[in-house]
Amino acid sequence: MAGFIARFDPRVARLIRAARARLRRLFPTAVELVYDNYNALAIGLGPNERTSEAFVSVAAYARGVNLYFIRGRSLADPAGLLQGEGNQGRFIRLDDAARIDQPAVRALLQAAAREGKTPLPSSGRGRTIVKSVSAKQRPRRPRTPAGRRDE
Repeated sequence: MAGFIARFDPRVARLIRAARARLRRLFPTAVELVYDNYNALAIGLGPNERTSEAFVSVAAYARGVNLYFIRGRSLADPAGLLQGEGNQGRFIRLDDAARIDQPAVRALLQAAAREGKTPLPSSGRGRTIVKSVSAKQRPRRPRTPAGRRDE
């Protein structure tokens, strides 16, 4: 994980690590599923190794991080935090990982975890599984004003 995250701008890398740490504290028995894809680094959480059962992920891009609710469209969102128009998923932009600690975000996270068909394990410790690494990827750092990548 450290190698995947280190490729990002230091500000984005700190945000990824902080968001991941907060989610691990909230869901200590969840399995982390890591996808270093073409567009983003995605770190999903679920009850087991099955991608289809993940309920939330941290999606990291060159310019920022989103908290992505995989079945967000079906979640009650009285505070109107969820963004996106997809058929299923919704997201919250994370400018600061502390946003995860806000009561309305915590409520969404707990609801997302409960909606899954398989509950999270009640004991034990989750593990991290790298599911895929794309050979071809977009740069993980934004362009500098001179047009060069800041890598």
